[in-house]
Amino acid sequence: MHVLGIATGPTVDAEEVLDPVLDRLEERGTVGVVRAGSPDGQRPTYEIGPDGWTARGHNLDPSEALSQLARDRDYALVVDMPEYPVAQVAIGDVGVENAVITAENAGDIEVSAVLDVIETVEPFETLESLVGQIKRSPEAEYAGAIATFTGRVRAKEDAEDEFTESLTFEQYEGVADERMAAIEDELEARDGVLEVLLHHRTGRIEYGEDIVFVVVLAGHREEAFRTVEDGINRLKAEVPIFKKEVTTDEEFWVHERA
Repeated sequence: MHVLGIATGPTVDAEEVLDPVLDRLEERGTVGVVRAGSPDGQRPTYEIGPDGWTARGHNLDPSEALSQLARDRDYALVVDMPEYPVAQVAIGDVGVENAVITAENAGDIEVSAVLDVIETVEPFETLESLVGQIKRSPEAEYAGAIATFTGRVRAKEDAEDEFTESLTFEQYEGVADERMAAIEDELEARDGVLEVLLHHRTGRIEYGEDIVFVVVLAGHREEAFRTVEDGINRLKAEVPIFKKEVTTDEEFWVHERA
């Protein structure tokens, strides 16, 4: 699922940008919207379309809402949460660190430019969204097994280690995606393996959060388990992704200490 933020200043009506963008996105696929809660202290609400059907969950935070949307939505828009770490369209007087499009007024925004940007941002994926995707595979009727691997940020390996607060991942743009796609194709060529999905997040990831997923659809559990293990091992060995570790005392690029 591709996610983009729309952040507006106090004199800008977010609907002037949101409505035309939603109309165009719904021509391409299914869309969800996550909005900030009301001033009485509610947490963000969660809305899905099309056709105006809405589910409001005031106990959801933005990431939880997006995780729900990612199960069956192609796109999501995060409205008026400028601090949320996602690429943002910023209109008017609003402080945004991750602005990819800026304008003074809603009328200055070109919808086609917004559509171009949302297609280029890193997809928001969870284990659940990837499993949902693989269950919709045309090969699913031949599958008797789905096996998965999830890698997460570990605080420490030993009791004496410094506490790891976060990891930051960077990749060679395009190269890493191409290599992961090639690994998927090669693993899918095995007998009994029907589909393979690899996904590795980039940017800063906090302690306890998920980093990387491998999901395998196979005829039987033996092929599924073996392919999951080979998938994560090959991803770590062959895909050019670099890791910076931030502990309570220091930060460093891991490959420079190898």
